[in-house]
Amino acid sequence: MILTVTLNTALDLTYRVPALTPHASHRVTQVIERPGGKGLNVARVLAALGHETVATGFAGGATGAMLRTHLAPTPVRDELVETAGPTRRTVAVVDTTTGDTTQLNEPGPTVTADEWSTFRERFTRLLDGARAVALCGSLPPGIHVGAYAELVRLARAAAVPVLLDTSGEPLRRGIAARPDLVKPNADELAQLTGSREPHRATRDARRRGAHAVVSSLGPEGLLAATPDGLWRAAPPAAVKGNPTGAGDSAVAGLLSGLVDGAPWPELLTRAVALSAATVLSPVAGEFDAAAYAELLPRVKVTTESETA
Repeated sequence: MILTVTLNTALDLTYRVPALTPHASHRVTQVIERPGGKGLNVARVLAALGHETVATGFAGGATGAMLRTHLAPTPVRDELVETAGPTRRTVAVVDTTTGDTTQLNEPGPTVTADEWSTFRERFTRLLDGARAVALCGSLPPGIHVGAYAELVRLARAAAVPVLLDTSGEPLRRGIAARPDLVKPNADELAQLTGSREPHRATRDARRRGAHAVVSSLGPEGLLAATPDGLWRAAPPAAVKGNPTGAGDSAVAGLLSGLVDGAPWPELLTRAVALSAATVLSPVAGEFDAAAYAELLPRVKVTTESETA
């Protein structure tokens, strides 16, 4: 199975409006609720691809109960740890005329020392039998900034490949623990390395400890610094829609290829096609299966010069 970790889960709400106008009242034409947070988005996509998937992390309060209610009918196994504080909500407002999305993210609950200890024990148990683990998203209040570094070390000790997808100081500390794969976006990469030149920043991030780094370049696709060299993967054309969860779908594509033993070009192809198919989906955090199948053979993967 593949294990995903979401320490700061969310109840995702998608509001669709005919047009989003500042300082105006809006009539919402559709409301959609989904279990959210980066790792849960990854788990849902992996399950849709046919992988046995287990999700752990935290959930609490009325919003946490609603999240788990939505998660229950899915193939994802719920191993979330209960918190006293309520799970946060995230709101995506989709302008149906332009396809643009405005995102509002609440803070998460404060996690106690006892709740963290319970989670750590559960995570260690779940590593037994895991083929790969993804550590995804922000840290809620109460969790120490080196938490992901701690979890990376636990995964490595259990010989389970680990992918890290976070930002800021948790990324800086986590990458030093030597995860197998790190997937920052351009802003996270610049914050980590101090460079906005993609090739230099991606190589620099890898030198900081990761076995491989796959950086998201937005509509331009992915750039990967790997033991086998530099690779770039791009969609056949720019796609427009709701980008919520697109990066999480890319993570799912990378993990899917990793556990299948796919070579780097295939890993990156899956990641780019899933990411683009998620942008094309009308619901946050889901991908358009037909678009994914159509995009797969059209993703362009090329090798890049080490001196670029």
